[in-house]
Amino acid sequence: MNKYFEHNFDGLIGPTHNYAGLSFGNIASATNKGAASNPREAALQGLAKMRAAMELGLKQGFLPPQDRPHLKSLRALGFDGTDKQIIEKAGKTDPQLLANCYAASCMWTANAGTVAPSPDTGDGKAHFTPANLAANFHRSIEADTTARVLRHIFNDDNYFAHHPPLPGAMHFGDEGAANHGRLCESHGDEGVHLFVYGQDGDRFPARQKRRASEAVARSHRLDPAKTVFIEQSKTALDAGAFHNDVVGVANGTVLFLHEQSFADPQAAYAEIREKAPFVEIVEAPADKVSLDDCIKSYLFNSQLLTLPADQGAEGEMALLLPKESEENAAVKAFVDDTVFKNNPINRVIYKDVRESMRNGGGPACLRLRVVLSEEEAAAADANFILDADKTTALEAWVKNHYRDRVTPDDLRDPAFMDESFAAMDALTRLLQMGAFYDFQQ
Repeated sequence: MNKYFEHNFDGLIGPTHNYAGLSFGNIASATNKGAASNPREAALQGLAKMRAAMELGLKQGFLPPQDRPHLKSLRALGFDGTDKQIIEKAGKTDPQLLANCYAASCMWTANAGTVAPSPDTGDGKAHFTPANLAANFHRSIEADTTARVLRHIFNDDNYFAHHPPLPGAMHFGDEGAANHGRLCESHGDEGVHLFVYGQDGDRFPARQKRRASEAVARSHRLDPAKTVFIEQSKTALDAGAFHNDVVGVANGTVLFLHEQSFADPQAAYAEIREKAPFVEIVEAPADKVSLDDCIKSYLFNSQLLTLPADQGAEGEMALLLPKESEENAAVKAFVDDTVFKNNPINRVIYKDVRESMRNGGGPACLRLRVVLSEEEAAAADANFILDADKTTALEAWVKNHYRDRVTPDDLRDPAFMDESFAAMDALTRLLQMGAFYDFQQ
């Protein structure tokens, strides 16, 4: 019998990681705008998190960074000349636009797209739809390269079906798996898909549109009897939950979330229980964990991971949380209480991903869940499935090519562009990708 395993594909953080404060509605991003970043530490923190997952016996992959600065966008917006001249012109006339084209935000692969594993789809293939990320310019320019990356890694048409990003821009705004979850009794069983969408709040706009979620579900040929569409609460949105994964996470038989996640929680829970009667809902009451504490600590932007049988009893789960959750007294107390109670969550791991957190992305933002059978995993590009030696090689690449300090002024220096492209060129050789990026064409 073909076995299925969840693979977490983390975003390998790119050499241009910086704090430009580009994401409206993301409080951490806005708070740290203009501060100096440390791309080297950011990438090493991300790789350390990947190692922690592998040490639990879990399958771990990664998606490579995209080429930044995105000269293709700058040229399309009227900047001409040599690459160096384009950077100099954009830096003088529109530094904010230049910052958008330097963003390393593809690191947050929860926004790379939505994935439906083969047990759930009408044709028995794993389906991928890259997110159009239409709500923010710096993210919308990721979609084409993300599609290319996913096709490169999952490149066998016998097992994988790829869809283009949704058309329609804001009308079909799609932010990927950050607003999607899957419940199942085991990874290889048919799952129930939860799609969370929003309506604009009084303070911040909603990024995920219901029609976008419906379109993805149709394209992936999901069974309507196994699909739930849920409206996010405006209270959560206006508190800074720009994606649903800031206030909730689904894994296996467990839905772990804040009391104020959904606009109508009781109706949502009733439909979820009807379609997934095995579900166990673990809810954080607002009087124990406020939305403010939840969002500052990224309690629910954690990785909820089903442990392999040799790591514990069948069905047991671990929470991989940012250090900020451990340092928040109310959140730490709730986590300790959750682990103590009779539910599948029985282990907690705190990891330092502060560089990502300061830009508004926690452990769950950094990964895209991909459930694969053994045959499907064998058909994927092995260069992007990690082991200890590959992780060490990527760490050496980071140490050789990344700066330990980047400020907004550095983005206007063409030498920084040259360093970034040299790093990406070396990475394509390491991963045997060929001339993959636009700047290599």
